[in-house]
Amino acid sequence: MKTTSSTLTSPCHQRGVYAIEFAFVFLIFFTVLYAIICLGIVFTLRFVMQNAAEDGARAALRYQTDIPGRELKAKAVAELQIGDLLPSKPTVVATVCRIEGNDCDPAKRACGAAWEQRCQVTVRITANGFAQLLPPLPSFAVPDVLVVQASMLLDGRAL
Repeated sequence: MKTTSSTLTSPCHQRGVYAIEFAFVFLIFFTVLYAIICLGIVFTLRFVMQNAAEDGARAALRYQTDIPGRELKAKAVAELQIGDLLPSKPTVVATVCRIEGNDCDPAKRACGAAWEQRCQVTVRITANGFAQLLPPLPSFAVPDVLVVQASMLLDGRAL
């Protein structure tokens, strides 16, 4: 029997092709969709953390009687802004340091209005455990640790 091109392209010979094409296209589609969801969650949580750090740094600009009071206020506001959104409790560190020499020692720092006595408040938030947020699939797109930081220059006349 002689095979012609019309018999090889008949519907009987093409029955499994659609299933194979669907399997390849579905794997690519699912991978792209999963990566979009993972990155969307990471970007959303990073945005929330960055806003919390910036709000904490702004809170330190409000009048406080001393530098440790500014640090406590910045930390409290940042923790309040984050709330229970993250899978584990993040670490919030608020420090007031002199810009010249990056002196953060509480005994030595003397912030003031002089150019050499400029200080800045820095709020740093570190969150762990982002791999717990998503299904146990290959998490190539999800980092396990996110770190954000915001800093603002303190007005020396208010110190």
